[in-house]
Amino acid sequence: MSAIIDNKADHRFELEVEGHIATEHYKRDGNVITFEHTDVPKELGGKGVGSKLVQGALDQVRTAGLKVIPQCPFVKAWIEKHADYQDLVAR
Repeated sequence: MSAIIDNKADHRFELEVEGHIATEHYKRDGNVITFEHTDVPKELGGKGVGSKLVQGALDQVRTAGLKVIPQCPFVKAWIEKHADYQDLVAR
């Protein structure tokens, strides 16, 4: 697996694995980033790629001092399972 890239031009985080790209689409408004949709190619399903992508994206969000709106059900569920990331959720 490669590093998670913030492709600002396309408003998505990207993770390349085995020649496929998993993406986390977002929109940003000031210091709040809304994760809208996670897309993991079927070839990568069941390999933990989505979780790695979300964690890496959230780590970058934390470093940037942003807050998150987890509109995407996958991101919302991931944050609920990982208490150490719940402080990133915009209230």
